[in-house]
Amino acid sequence: MVRSIEDLPLELVSNILSRLPAKDLMKCKLVCKPWFDLITDPHFITNYYVFYNNLMHSQSQEERLLVIRRPFLSGLKTYISLLSSNVNEPKGLVLNPPCEFNSDHKYWTEIMGPCNGIYFLEGNPNVIMNPSLTQLKALPQSHFICPIGTYSFTDYAGFGFDSNTNDYKVVVIKDLWLKETDERQHGYWTAELYSLSSNSWRKLDASDLPLPFEIWGSSRVYTYVNNCCHWWGFVDDSGRKEDVVVVFDMVHEVFRKIKVPRIRESSEASLATLAPFDESATIGVIVSPVSGKEKRYDVWVMKDYWDEGSWIKQYTVGPTEVIYKLVGFYGRNQFLWNDGNEGLVLYDSDSQQRKDLGVYGKHDSLRAARYMESLVSLQRGNEFCRQFVSCSLVPDPLLNQRELMT
Repeated sequence: MVRSIEDLPLELVSNILSRLPAKDLMKCKLVCKPWFDLITDPHFITNYYVFYNNLMHSQSQEERLLVIRRPFLSGLKTYISLLSSNVNEPKGLVLNPPCEFNSDHKYWTEIMGPCNGIYFLEGNPNVIMNPSLTQLKALPQSHFICPIGTYSFTDYAGFGFDSNTNDYKVVVIKDLWLKETDERQHGYWTAELYSLSSNSWRKLDASDLPLPFEIWGSSRVYTYVNNCCHWWGFVDDSGRKEDVVVVFDMVHEVFRKIKVPRIRESSEASLATLAPFDESATIGVIVSPVSGKEKRYDVWVMKDYWDEGSWIKQYTVGPTEVIYKLVGFYGRNQFLWNDGNEGLVLYDSDSQQRKDLGVYGKHDSLRAARYMESLVSLQRGNEFCRQFVSCSLVPDPLLNQRELMT
């Protein structure tokens, strides 16, 4: 006979608790010490991420999304929303950070994740967050200073997890330009790496970057596969441009490149966007024409990761009406688009059904990612002060409002 909660078999407790949302598990930690030890156990945290998110998807067949957007024509303030795609007019919540992160001068332009349920928001400031636990951490300022006579034209960021050290990392690649001539500096790329465990930046050796190369800014879908970040770009080989995927390995901290076959005519005629495929086991490229009232989208996949000879055209979407920009992709057939009216659209390539999600963002600000529950805490030791904050979740009053907001 069970006399108290503590007498329940641990396997039974684990099975029950694994079915609860992360915010409820934070309360369960206070029930008794055995429950606290279980919920904070790394093995339970890892299993929970897989079990709970698979359970939610199988039960409801819905996809929950994490969306960032600037809904007003004036101002840069960014809203961070959680919503569900399983109804025509989804209701959602907005992550409400403290006032120091909730002003018109604090904004984010890109969302990267989920990586074990953790996300990186690029902007002012750069932050790592776990929306399940309503945790947000601002990254410290980089110590990188451009060499005298140069400036940094563009930054390209990547986010991932080092399983060897149990550490979350952010990599930033910068290209350097000469101030006097406005030309590229010789060996113009430099890179730096942020570590959550050390809460600091350090400069990387970028000598293994495939120079000369460029990164296309059109690739905005988080493509983190096999412990590697990916960017779509091209190399300039003897005056001839060839498409390439630039890779950064988060575990070994090295850059590599993946050759891509000729899957589009030219950058002027076709757009290409990287995306993860097969539950992030490999990468793919979604190619679409630049012009036309209706478009077909060719989906190319590298069947065996690192095998450059395994690229195949897996399927074609469309023709369908013009959609402005691909901002998210998950599974093998779920597309998230930013349409011509600056609204978020979910498109299922199997059913060829389009669903307007009633979410709008001005200034090309809409970005979306799959939302996953996670028990991973951003807190590391006692080093947190003002950089680490707890947020609240409140109803999002702006969802489903179609009128022009000023």
